[in-house]
Amino acid sequence: MTSNTTRRSLMAGFLAGTAVLAVPTSVFALNTDQAKSLIDKLVNEINAIINSGRSESGMIGDFEKLFARYADVAIIARSALGVAARSASASQMRAFTEAFRGYMARKYGKRFREFIGARLEVKEARSIKSFYEVKTTAFLRGQSPLDVTFLVSDKSGRDRFFNMYIEGVNMVATERSEIGAMLDRRRGNVDLLIQDLKAAG
Repeated sequence: MTSNTTRRSLMAGFLAGTAVLAVPTSVFALNTDQAKSLIDKLVNEINAIINSGRSESGMIGDFEKLFARYADVAIIARSALGVAARSASASQMRAFTEAFRGYMARKYGKRFREFIGARLEVKEARSIKSFYEVKTTAFLRGQSPLDVTFLVSDKSGRDRFFNMYIEGVNMVATERSEIGAMLDRRRGNVDLLIQDLKAAG
């Protein structure tokens, strides 16, 4: 694994643990300032957690709560499941979404301590078609900065981020590939995949 790939992987875990309901809906449609404000709040909470001095298990719990508050869990989970989501029942999707959220927090939780002393800063936001792009910079201790871009939308009825790019790498697409491989090993059985996700990490 290359140094850049390792850095992206670590940062993906760091952010994924915060990513998958969210801030209450505004009376007005989402705009650039609101999208930036959402990520400002998220970044401030991330910075507080990674420098809180809490135990690893405590940090995992805190990040999972952020994952539930600021990210569109349902959209991210459905995207990660891919084509199989089309044939999954409503109850399966609910179970998968819950299992996926916990899986993501546990999967990367052991790496959270690697980000102690790190910080994120929000740089700018702009409208892109039907959503907003919010660019941030992650300053990691002893490493060069990373560009992290959040995609924000209110299509689900609340302001949430539904994807992120770390140095140009689409993290939702990466998770889709990994979940797809897990599903293939279970011959497409979503129920068995859910069990695997609950046990993983």
